[in-house]
Amino acid sequence: MKRRDFVKGTALTALGASILAPLESLAAVPETRLESEDVAPRSQLKDDYPVHFLAIGDWGRNGADHQLHVARQMGKWATENPNDFIISLGDNFYPKGVTSEHDPLWHYSYENVYTDFALQWDWYPILGNHDYISDPDAQVRYSKISRRWKMPSRYYSREVPIKGGGKILMLYIDTCPLIPEFHESEQYAPWVKDQHPEKQLKWIEDTLKNAGPDVKWKMVMGHHPIYTVGPRIKNYDTLAVRKVLAGIFERQKVDVYLSGHDHSLQHLSTGGYTQQFISGAGSEVTPVTAGVPYSKFEAAEYGFMYFSIDQTRLNAKIIDHTGKNIYETTLRKG
Repeated sequence: MKRRDFVKGTALTALGASILAPLESLAAVPETRLESEDVAPRSQLKDDYPVHFLAIGDWGRNGADHQLHVARQMGKWATENPNDFIISLGDNFYPKGVTSEHDPLWHYSYENVYTDFALQWDWYPILGNHDYISDPDAQVRYSKISRRWKMPSRYYSREVPIKGGGKILMLYIDTCPLIPEFHESEQYAPWVKDQHPEKQLKWIEDTLKNAGPDVKWKMVMGHHPIYTVGPRIKNYDTLAVRKVLAGIFERQKVDVYLSGHDHSLQHLSTGGYTQQFISGAGSEVTPVTAGVPYSKFEAAEYGFMYFSIDQTRLNAKIIDHTGKNIYETTLRKG
């Protein structure tokens, strides 16, 4: 045997022994499982509400128009405060949605913008009118690629358990097909032709109506507002969705309707059962009108909303792009 072969063989034998010995000793050690809460400092973030989430709409602009500013503050807020998930209120990608689940906009407008560790929890999106210009179902299909993007269909529902008892019923609806002009537009018609408004409206009413006795809160998320004090106060879209949704919300006692579309931050109460919040300032702002009787708060500011819920209280905070809490309200149940 040549000397170099002897040296090589001896070295390999020694290396194998050095690897196997520790592995053999480890084999006798019982396996230890750690849940993420055991090691993450976020487990120390607590308040007296068991459910928390962020809500943002109208954001996907490749990081431009203050999208990055708002994203950074969302990450900072979710790092310093408890948070369970994020709701996206449509117009997720400007100007024309995404063409496929592999569109580069997924990287430039979403994955490369909302990068904070605290924003890696589940996102529950709905579609906006800009998302309908390309393939809206690409956003559904992306759920099979992304760990955090959770969109099983164009409209869907979830029941969120409240620690200590009860649930929140959350409906994520698709308002675009509920607007008649979408079915007549060359731009939108190819994507709404197979969507039947009456079918979705029946699903909305039936799902709300059949809520179990353990449901403490009913919330509906849709892109288009039913009321607003932004530029679309008397817009065709606003009037169209109000016509078909407002009655259902009152009949079925929907506590909160959360929308985007108008690029501002609003809390509205028209005197009925349902309170409305608009969080559509994820990357652009448009003017608001002050002094409208049903407006409790309106701001043409970039930002997002933060909700905290228990069995009898729903707290809503509006956070601007500097991280300042510019409005807060609490809804209560007896």
